[in-house]
Amino acid sequence: MPTILIVVALCGLLALAYAGWATRSVLAADQGNARMQEIAGAIREGAQAYLARQYTTIAIVGVVVTIVTALLLSIYAAVGFVIGAVLSGLAGFIGMNVSVRANVRTAQACSRSLSLGLGIAFKSGAITGLLVAGLALLGVTVYFYVLTVWIGLDVSDRTVIDSLVSLGFGASLISIFARLGGASSPRAPMSAAISSARWKPAFPRTTRATRRPSPTMWATMSAIAPAWRPICSRPTP
Repeated sequence: MPTILIVVALCGLLALAYAGWATRSVLAADQGNARMQEIAGAIREGAQAYLARQYTTIAIVGVVVTIVTALLLSIYAAVGFVIGAVLSGLAGFIGMNVSVRANVRTAQACSRSLSLGLGIAFKSGAITGLLVAGLALLGVTVYFYVLTVWIGLDVSDRTVIDSLVSLGFGASLISIFARLGGASSPRAPMSAAISSARWKPAFPRTTRATRRPSPTMWATMSAIAPAWRPICSRPTP
């Protein structure tokens, strides 16, 4: 393998290693009292329901796009599309699950000190970005090596270019659906930190006419409502 590809692959592995360490550090933090954990569990249940619905829809679209890509371009381009979509989906799945779990830990840490809460928020927010960067570097590097060395295609071959562009398009598929659905992002733990610290950012006020709940909000609220209602109606000890 050329030296430049080795360096790029090592950078990707380094990003994944840090993301793994940050995930382990965030999940090891204190989750707070039993009531906090119960509410966090209901939120986590709603997030998982939303992810299942979203990824099912994306999988159907992905299969159709894969077939069209194979027919119009090549089988290598279709494989590149699948690689990009799978890696992007993996990054989004892990990132959202860590972000949801980081909320209650951030709130609990803020009850002790603001710096601890912000530390967990920044760490959990960096996980998704590092996963995206690390998996992208590894995916492109390994697939480029397979195409040009194992299969023997020329670097400037149109098939190689189409395959790598298809890989990038597949990686964008998850992002497009996430933006349309308003998926939970790594900013969620930061929001918990700001709320717990009782900050009052000077955001413009919204009116009833300008508030437009996203499809994600409706899906999540519908999924967690059965579990949330008995918790909220229970008298505070």
